[in-house]
Amino acid sequence: MKVNKLITIEGRVQHVGFRYSARNAAMKYGISGLARNLPEGNVYIEAEGDEDDLYQFINWCRQGPPLARVIQVRIQDGVLNNYEGFSIH
Repeated sequence: MKVNKLITIEGRVQHVGFRYSARNAAMKYGISGLARNLPEGNVYIEAEGDEDDLYQFINWCRQGPPLARVIQVRIQDGVLNNYEGFSIH
């Protein structure tokens, strides 16, 4: 079953390639959606996919790319938007 999750990643997650690495991880797990930087220094991701694939993607978000230092990952249920691909804003 396809679901949508709204993910906010807090920590040192900007200027470390987080959004681009997230796109690569999303492609690996078959996730569609978007990623963007937030003004307060967090990264926001809307992710859609099968629950098991989203679980693996969210686990990746808890670590992020090598230069990131993730402090917290907040997850909310979202509404399906039927994204095609994974874009970076």
